Amino acid sequence: MRVLVACEYSGTVRDAFKKLGHYAMSCDILPTDVPGNHYQGDIRDVLGWDWDLMIAHPPCTHLAVSGARHFAKKRADGRQQQGIDFFMALVRAEIPRYAIENPIGIMSSIWRKPDQIIQPWEYGHSVTKSTCLWLKGLPLLEPTNIVDKGTIWVAKSGKRMSQWYYDSSCLKPKEREKMRNTTFQGIADAMAQQWGIL
Repeated sequence: MRVLVACEYSGTVRDAFKKLGHYAMSCDILPTDVPGNHYQGDIRDVLGWDWDLMIAHPPCTHLAVSGARHFAKKRADGRQQQGIDFFMALVRAEIPRYAIENPIGIMSSIWRKPDQIIQPWEYGHSVTKSTCLWLKGLPLLEPTNIVDKGTIWVAKSGKRMSQWYYDSSCLKPKEREKMRNTTFQGIADAMAQQWGIL
């Protein structure tokens, strides 16, 4: 199977598919963190290649509800529309099967509700992080290793957050972004094992 992993520089999902014998290529404007088949550039350069499956992680900075307090400014200056347009370019890709993931955000109302919402604790990681999946030609991703949800902190503002998310808040901005954007290994493995056999 030929698998395109859009907007990934960690190599996590790419390498999960490669380990099972698939041809997998990641693509991002950033270089890959680990050696592997990676196209550094705009994903739209390679969307038209002959792919069987795409796993896409479009940037959520201007789409996720966690940043809702900035939405008015982002709508006014066009950043939110750019995020929507990029997301929809992936939706319209002529690839027979895809999974597009994003946190809970505006695409549920702008486009359509996700097919499912998964959690890392369903795949072996004691972390709470709601992740939406929009699917085409794929079954729902089945949990593989349900564990405890991990520690939940309640901030002074009343916001509840996973220990993992709290810990990432202490990092420098680039390191924090990288930690929060990397797919959990258990989820990547489940994608490869369940969707790589279709």
